[in-house]
Amino acid sequence: MNSALNVAKFGGTSVATYQTMLSCAKIVADNPQTKIVVVSASAGVTNHLVALANSALTSGQIEELVGQINDVELAIVQQLKQADEVNEKLNVLLEELTELAKHEEINFRDDLKDALLSMGERMSSLLFAAVLREFDVPASNFDVRKVLRTDSLFTQAVPELSTIKQLAKNLLIPELAHSVIVTQGFVGADEQGRTTTLGRGGSDFTAALLAEAVDAQTCEIWTDVIGVYTTDPRITDKARPLSELSFEEAAEMATFGAKVLHPATMEPALRQNIRVFVGSSREPEKGGTWIIKNCEHEPSYRAITRRKDQVMVTVKTPKMMYAQGFLQRVFTIIAKHKLSVDLVTTSEISVSFTLDNPPNSVSEKMNKETLAELTTICDVTVEQGYDVVTVVGNNMHSAAGVSSRIFEAVAGFNLRMICFGANPHNLSFVVSNADSDDAVKVLHRNLFE
Repeated sequence: MNSALNVAKFGGTSVATYQTMLSCAKIVADNPQTKIVVVSASAGVTNHLVALANSALTSGQIEELVGQINDVELAIVQQLKQADEVNEKLNVLLEELTELAKHEEINFRDDLKDALLSMGERMSSLLFAAVLREFDVPASNFDVRKVLRTDSLFTQAVPELSTIKQLAKNLLIPELAHSVIVTQGFVGADEQGRTTTLGRGGSDFTAALLAEAVDAQTCEIWTDVIGVYTTDPRITDKARPLSELSFEEAAEMATFGAKVLHPATMEPALRQNIRVFVGSSREPEKGGTWIIKNCEHEPSYRAITRRKDQVMVTVKTPKMMYAQGFLQRVFTIIAKHKLSVDLVTTSEISVSFTLDNPPNSVSEKMNKETLAELTTICDVTVEQGYDVVTVVGNNMHSAAGVSSRIFEAVAGFNLRMICFGANPHNLSFVVSNADSDDAVKVLHRNLFE
């Protein structure tokens, strides 16, 4: 495939209305190298779909949520200049959505949940292709499930890279010769053709996977912010956009809380050295952040991230002293229950680690299944109400004074856990969620202002 090929992804706020879609369509029309467009569901739609998939609702509540989704989609289609050509297809999708939402087993079967959750992207891609055609861009709506093959782990499916590559070669690349392909983020299919999803925020990941599969040179992530910032601008108005990041820096930032990037996005980009751009679809003229293999400047401090809703688990037993195999037993249990550990610290007789703690997810598993199994081999303490703050940079483990400057800045805060030295690109610590805003502000003032 032509190495100059570009894949563009537009997030939910970028495709929220007909007017925002027009702005995105102009971005695509202005770059003749953009041949694949990946879209999220229109803003707000996925939240409604999640509620339908996971909540025990009355028939009236179901109808209300479905009605709100209909309103979002119909508000867009009614403004299309050639609405008739997509109206029928949209109505078919809305009928499918309604049937899934009313299915008596929707709250209990992950395969049904994924089918329902995919509907937002399937509708927005249909509509955005029509908007592109209004710009005289030959655009067609392509079902990504034809090429984005995954395993059958519904709601958190794992892509099968070699199969995706082959399917893209056979089914997707031939289509690029005569049209711009508009397809769905976040969505895939297993070998049996059942709809799967890649987890919340997976549209960025989809774009990177497709860029890898077609040997694209660049992948653009268009969102509602002007690139990646030195920290979350909602925490401090002193945050400023960054002109460039390395793949390693971006991966650390995404892993430790930078919402503008999906953590898995960097994996395909790094494998194939695909340049990634992050910019604002509302203000494309203001530029954005390029994520590349090698940056011209690699400062000790690049950015500060915060990862909220962390649970800290401490496992303790006197038997651990000089014992072999205890850590293996602990983390075998963690892996068995499909929990991903972020930070780890150890002492002679105890280990502490952090896990994500979104509502009704990790905390529930820890309190019930995982906690019960861990208590058979050790004493377990579970503490909630924490955030992880991370300083991302370069050569942090070897440059003199880098870590001491960070610790001096946060000397007034109670740091419950510190991880440093395993990676040259970050220093992380755990603080109370009541303190994390102030900790980020103090660090930003001392390191960047």
